[in-house]
Amino acid sequence: MILISVMLALALDKLFSEPKHYHPLVYFGQWANFIEGKFNSDTAKRRHGIIAVLLVITPVLFTAVLLAYLSQLNSVLTVLVSASVLYVAIGWQSLIVHAQNIISPLKEGNIEQARKAIAMIVSRDTSELSDKEIAKAATESVLENGADAIFSAIFWFCIAGIPGVVLYRLANTLDAMWGYKNQRFLHFGWCAARLDDVLNYLPARLSAFSYAAAGHFNLALHYWREQGGNWKSPNAGPVMAAGAGALNVSLGGAASYHGKVQLRPVLGPEENEDTIADYRSIEKACNLINIALLCWVLSIALIWAGRLA
Repeated sequence: MILISVMLALALDKLFSEPKHYHPLVYFGQWANFIEGKFNSDTAKRRHGIIAVLLVITPVLFTAVLLAYLSQLNSVLTVLVSASVLYVAIGWQSLIVHAQNIISPLKEGNIEQARKAIAMIVSRDTSELSDKEIAKAATESVLENGADAIFSAIFWFCIAGIPGVVLYRLANTLDAMWGYKNQRFLHFGWCAARLDDVLNYLPARLSAFSYAAAGHFNLALHYWREQGGNWKSPNAGPVMAAGAGALNVSLGGAASYHGKVQLRPVLGPEENEDTIADYRSIEKACNLINIALLCWVLSIALIWAGRLA
């Protein structure tokens, strides 16, 4: 059931990408904004954020549990419902399309269009990025979002079915909305950020190992071990360090966020003419995602075959 559901969900994503209209996460985001408006303020504490997370997630998670229970009435229904939920939760083709929208103008030397495209997937300031900085930002985003939007979702679906993948996707969405260390969310967003960290801990490391298996294995493991713990995010660090090593490309370094330059650690090898990021590193990152995803599907198939033996 799990293998068929995963393959069907990936097929749906390949054919249709993410839903263009009436995406459930859009409505969830509106619900989350409503709850934040009721509980967040200049005097909000961590407890307000904890209550808000529970209020936002609980009704949706209850619906997911009920849906999983009702779908068990028929094996075909189970597969169809499970695959549909997983399809909504993953963002494989959407990520690839966003990457391609950056690759194409970089190839053509259209820096302004590339800046507009990269602004769609990163939170850093993009108005003055060079072509190298755009390529670096895009490569980082593909690697990090590949773990978040694809592999972590599949992991929690395999572990806990429909409720598992729904809980993960809701937590990940709340982290993207509330998990900022600024005045507005420093205390209120603490619970959302920590919940996402906990749920991503194991799948992030499986993703990092998958990147290693799909690329330069020894380099990926080396930079994961040496640099993964230096990043501000406990889960993005291993993923991006392993990805940088797997691609043999230099990532990290200075970046501007909301007008302030952050000196981020270097990920992967030191920058030189052989390891500098360009449009080809984005293409390679997309290929790395695809190969790693194939490894995941084959691994699920082998586990399934072993259980039948």
